[in-house]
Amino acid sequence: MSLPNSVLQASTIFVSIIIEAVPFVLFGCVITGFIQSFLNPAKVSKFLPKNKFLAILSGMVLGFFFPSCECGIIPVVKELIKKGVPSYVALTFMLTAPIINPVVLFSTYIAFNNNSYPVFLRVMGSLVVALVVGIWLAYFNKLAILKDIPVDLGDCSCESDTYTAENVDNKTFFKKVMGAFYHSIDEFFDTGRYLVIGAVLAAIMQTYLKTSILYPLASNHFTAVIVMMAFAFILSLCSEADAFIGSSMANLFGLTPVIGFLVYGPMVDIKNLLMMSRHFNRKFMLQLIGIVTGVVFIYTLII
Repeated sequence: MSLPNSVLQASTIFVSIIIEAVPFVLFGCVITGFIQSFLNPAKVSKFLPKNKFLAILSGMVLGFFFPSCECGIIPVVKELIKKGVPSYVALTFMLTAPIINPVVLFSTYIAFNNNSYPVFLRVMGSLVVALVVGIWLAYFNKLAILKDIPVDLGDCSCESDTYTAENVDNKTFFKKVMGAFYHSIDEFFDTGRYLVIGAVLAAIMQTYLKTSILYPLASNHFTAVIVMMAFAFILSLCSEADAFIGSSMANLFGLTPVIGFLVYGPMVDIKNLLMMSRHFNRKFMLQLIGIVTGVVFIYTLII
């Protein structure tokens, strides 16, 4: 007895998401392990600007020099915060890194037929969102960010971390490397289960949600932006590949709604939501998603 075509289609989508995302999750978990073993909180704070606003700007541009896909960046950001990196630096890095890194910039440029204008709009959108979130974190947020840390480490209160500067520096290089790989393996299996659940949900929604119902909404700019942001959440594409999907829908929806798709997707989608729920305080996570959604929506409407 053969399976229905819809089940086969959903299975294909699931496998493609997993194949696309797993290398980046693994890469992110390896980085997490090495941060855990090698990063000294005192040294981190030494290189960051003391001025909060300048620190926010630093976090916004770090992704260009330390590229990371959204599939694997959340464990990295969690580890950075636990190591004492201010939340307004770590979270702005999380929001911009999947978009402003060189690989994504190049893929977006190619996807839009060597047109640099969509690349510019996408980068500016990510920077605007990160700036608003960074200011909120630095000056207004009072909520704990991580589930296992009772207070926000936005001002570098690193003493609560069990991996203190002293025991990081006292370990031999071999022990640090072995510890990094052990931690990476644990983090990969811990994070990977949320990726799998997210991929299943994304595959089901892509297969069974009738897009023909949504297409008539493309004629109105306001609803087109909402639809494209919803697509970004549902499709849960990797930022290295989403520009090719977005460009294919530009003729129907227009460029600016597609920019909303390209900015919102790497910041908020199904698999990311589940990964964030693993590490982030729920109330904080909901406020963060609300701010990101509102800023992307407004930005897309006015460009």
